[in-house]
Amino acid sequence: MGPHPAVAAIRLAVRRVLHDVLTEFHRHADHDRPADAARRPAHAARPRYAEAGAAGRQTLPERPDTPLVLVACSGGADSMALASALAFEARKLAVRAGGITVDHNLQPGSGLRAAEVVTRLTAMDLDPVEAVAVHVGREGGPEAAARDARYAALDAAAERHGAAAVLLGHTRDDQAETVLLGLARGSGIRSLSGMAAASGPAGRYRRPFLQLDRQAVRKACLVQSLPVWDDPHNIDPAYTRSRLRHEGLPALEKALGKGVVEALARTAQLSRDDADALDTWAAQAELSVRDETGRLECAKLYVLPPAVRRRVLRRALIEAGAPAGSLFARHLEEVDRLITGWRGQRAINLPGRVEAMRQGGRLVIRQS
Repeated sequence: MGPHPAVAAIRLAVRRVLHDVLTEFHRHADHDRPADAARRPAHAARPRYAEAGAAGRQTLPERPDTPLVLVACSGGADSMALASALAFEARKLAVRAGGITVDHNLQPGSGLRAAEVVTRLTAMDLDPVEAVAVHVGREGGPEAAARDARYAALDAAAERHGAAAVLLGHTRDDQAETVLLGLARGSGIRSLSGMAAASGPAGRYRRPFLQLDRQAVRKACLVQSLPVWDDPHNIDPAYTRSRLRHEGLPALEKALGKGVVEALARTAQLSRDDADALDTWAAQAELSVRDETGRLECAKLYVLPPAVRRRVLRRALIEAGAPAGSLFARHLEEVDRLITGWRGQRAINLPGRVEAMRQGGRLVIRQS
């Protein structure tokens, strides 16, 4: 008799991601390997399983040609299910598995809970396992500040341990919430595309559960008797995502019927495909709208479709030093009016001390 369907689903999702990580890892290893090593038989270059231990479980040697995959685990249902699936699948593949938990220091006893997560991950035979404490600032609001601190800690841990990938437990429900938050902010199509299955430096962050709903993931924890911690922030109405999760989405489902989460997740994927295509178009168009000195020509920008033109402008602003996370739609609209609604406007001040102005039919973007 096989595992419970929910357990089988999470393991399959993780297995697919691990196969992708292994393929990419060995592709890079083959590319970087010296010529004499490259002539060896393929099987000689791959890691081997160690002999079965006393408990009969196969373990992997810690070799440099075996990629390390970390799971970011808060102790909640999503990340505990992810950790259990990683531990199970890594035993069957040439992958080392470890775990990281981030202590945000936002609640009393957070250090104790982080230590408990370390104990649980260690019991799953993950190695290395560590807790990292961070300081959460205030810039961008509490949710954004906590997210920035968390990803900075995960980036540092991945670099410190030489991890090939870090797995995150975002589900299809999280994706739906992200799409709605982008819609409420009046963001562009890139924001509506939600979270990518792979993101970060060299695709470091992987999200195996984006096609699985939160209920199935929680069920997998229940049938495996995995202890989980429910973060009180997830039900605190002071947080926008919490209100959306417990009030907004249920209201939408009541008004529109079941299937809202699935529809929003499909919207994210369709939006991502469109955004990727537009980004490619903009990258190609940028080469044709610059003069011989590299400055942007307003007349050539004017004839581009607005979605492509604004992407060209955004790329140019970021290259000049404007922080990507601080560039909003209103900034791009103001710069775009230098192209489409020119009336002799003054220079526009932008984040990162970047300014944009129109001079002699050219768009000049520089740091002030």
